[in-house]
Amino acid sequence: MDWNTAVCALSGHVTYAPDEPALHDRLRAVAPSGPAWRCLRCAVFAPGPPQGSGPADEAPQVLRGPALRDAVILRLLAVERLLRGLLFLVLGYALVRFERSENSLRELFGRALPRAGALAQVFAVNLDTSSTVRHLRHLLDTRPQTLLLVAGGLFAYAAIELVEAVGLWRLARWGEYFAFVATAVFLPLEIYELVDRVTAVKVVIFLLNVFAVVYLLFAKRLFGLRGGKAAYQAARRSGSLLEIERAAAGPAG
Repeated sequence: MDWNTAVCALSGHVTYAPDEPALHDRLRAVAPSGPAWRCLRCAVFAPGPPQGSGPADEAPQVLRGPALRDAVILRLLAVERLLRGLLFLVLGYALVRFERSENSLRELFGRALPRAGALAQVFAVNLDTSSTVRHLRHLLDTRPQTLLLVAGGLFAYAAIELVEAVGLWRLARWGEYFAFVATAVFLPLEIYELVDRVTAVKVVIFLLNVFAVVYLLFAKRLFGLRGGKAAYQAARRSGSLLEIERAAAGPAG
């Protein structure tokens, strides 16, 4: 997949006219319809005036190639973390509301269950052995303090997920480390959950988190792996179209 072309198709080209004459001439072309400037992302000549101009060192930092692919993957992970964080916020809020209305819910459940018995018999369902009814009764019998403790844990986990989402969306280095540590810490718990009971949702979430941990560790060169941050930034600079054209234009002056 050509990430450069795909992103330009979605968000448009990025053009810039550098002041340096040799570099200026390499990024500019003249078409029958007028001047065109080479996109700093996909390298296609886009007709019309440049979006910016000035010294080459002040040109916008445009992600392309592997760096652009990394950014797309990290932001997709950020969206997944955001949705998960919002889900746990809703669950925590629901538990707090449930704790406050526990008595009324208990009375409602007590009145509704006997009335549902006749209907359940029509469908040959035994409510006394129903796992759903059993879980509802267990929830109603849970101490309010325990419910609040669980709600607090859900809020804390939601906060972790939302911080991950912000850091990954901003492509911040601290966000990559935070996401790696936060995700890796919960992997043993997810393995325990899979051993206890395997479901499709659990498997998908586990595989997604394993992918995130491995990807962040190797692709983003965390903890000094594969040369660390310096090697990652050097590879990113070497892929910059402006740097490639600057090298091809030769020394200034």
